Formats: sequence, structure tokens, C-alpha cells
Amino acid sequence: MIKRPIIIDTDPGIDDAVALAIALFNETLDVRLITTVNGNVSLDKVTYNMLRLMKFFDKHVPVAKGASTPLIVEPVDASDIHGETGMDGYEFEEPDEGMLLDDHAVIAMYKEIMNSEQKITLVPIGPLTNIALLFRMYPEVKDKIEEIILMGGSTSRGNASVMAEFNIYADPEAAKIVFSSGVPIVMAGLDVGLKALVYPEDSEILKDMNDTGHMIYHLFKKYRGGSFNKGLKMYDSCAVAYLLQPDLFETVDTFVDVELNGELTKGTTVVDLKGYLKKASNVKVCIDVDADRFKQWLMENLKKCK
Repeated sequence: MIKRPIIIDTDPGIDDAVALAIALFNETLDVRLITTVNGNVSLDKVTYNMLRLMKFFDKHVPVAKGASTPLIVEPVDASDIHGETGMDGYEFEEPDEGMLLDDHAVIAMYKEIMNSEQKITLVPIGPLTNIALLFRMYPEVKDKIEEIILMGGSTSRGNASVMAEFNIYADPEAAKIVFSSGVPIVMAGLDVGLKALVYPEDSEILKDMNDTGHMIYHLFKKYRGGSFNKGLKMYDSCAVAYLLQPDLFETVDTFVDVELNGELTKGTTVVDLKGYLKKASNVKVCIDVDADRFKQWLMENLKKCK
């Protein structure tokens, strides 16, 4: 079996940890590289979290540290959702710092993409700073990228501002560069993330499922992406779910751009579902998910973890 080569760009983050577990233990994926980006918490914290997860999972995928700030805007974080460390709730062992590459994430991505015999799929589940820098510094990589499957954006309202989703709001200029790159893009945003829920009875199953489930259960107790009692939102796992089982989602091909200048709407993904802008489609947008099948898929895949 030829595995699908991917690079995951991430800012762990509790829901990132779930998505990473599924990707790292999936037999059809070849996770070539994991890069970190400032987002849910600071770059140092998310990189430390990523290394702790690699030690926990006993995986040996190289990790590269990326952008510590957005391209232009001031940094924001989501520590109110994920806790001060970004992964509050579980006592991890100290990580192996030797897994961290000396190369900056952008350089590491460039090398991996250009040296690969197969086209690489990028799976960014944090702000898009590293991907934008990659495209600006090394535009030649675009021809060697299969597609980008990202978590971010919304067709309607936001969760970081009235209209903007967090990953796009955190670096809107970077998002605009990526959406206008010409690379095939799938956007799994708030529209599906808000419906991709894990309920208390699911968390109780996870607690005794395996080591990964036990760890995730304790992270969930601290996660404020929704409510432990009313349902926790698995935003980032939607990107991995589309990668592995796209028929869970309803999609539409349309034109998407990012608002940079609006006083109240900066970071909004303008998703032209009605074709008002008369522009060619540049993004496949996930507009709905089969919530029951998604939850079944999530639980079945976490069962395959350590």
C-alpha cells in the first residue's frame, strides 16, 4: 500500500492533540513532518506541547519550530479555551528535545516537499503563517503540493470575533496569501466544527479505551471548546476526517477571500456561495458534516491509537 504523504502544521491545543493522534496512528498516512506555529498559545508552548505528544505517542516524526508571530497583526491566543499551557489537564513526561530540527519550519517544509517523489498534502490546523511564508519564499513548492486541507474559516459568523474564525483571525494576511495561492484547498471551518461534537458518554468511553483515550479524556476536562457536558467541538479533527473520509462532508466549490481592512470584520472569510463576485472557485468548502458518522469515525480511529 502506498501511503499518502502529509505535513501537519499545528499549534497544540487540545483539539489539535486529538487530530494528531488520529493522523499519527493511521496506517494509510505517512506523516513526514510536523511544524509548529504561534496560535492557541505561544510558539514555545505549542512546540513543547508537540514534543510532549510525540514522546507520549512514541512516534519519531521530525518536528520543526515555525513562526512566533503573525505576519503583521499583533498575536492573539486561545489560552481561555485550552488553558495556560495549551494542553492543561494531563501530566505528560518531559519530551525529547532531540526530535526538534535545527531548521525553521519553512525550511524544513521546503526540503521535505522538494525532495519527495510523491506530491505532499499540507494539513494546517492552526494559523496559516508558516504556509504563507513558505509560498512567499519558495513559490516553486506549489507544483509539488497535492492539496491543502485546512481547519479554518466560516461561511457565516466567527468564534474569535463577530465574523472571524480564530485560525484566520490570528493571521488574516497569511490566510489571504494561502487562499490566493492557486494550490487546491479544502476548507473545513466552523460550519462543520460546530457540529463535530464529543459528548460526555463518549468521553467516558475514551477514559478507559487506551492510553491515548485516557490522556484525551483528561484534556477534555479542561477544554472550553464547547462544554464537557453539552458537547466538545472537534474542529481540527474535521480536517483529518476530510483527509481520510471525505464522504462524511457536504462540500461546495466556490470563491473564498479574506477581509483585511474591515474595522469590524478583519479576518472574515468571504465565502461567495451565491456567486456575487463572479470569480472562479478557488476552495472546496465543507458546509455540513454527518455528525453521527463523524463521531463514530472519531471513536473508531482513536481506538487504533496506543
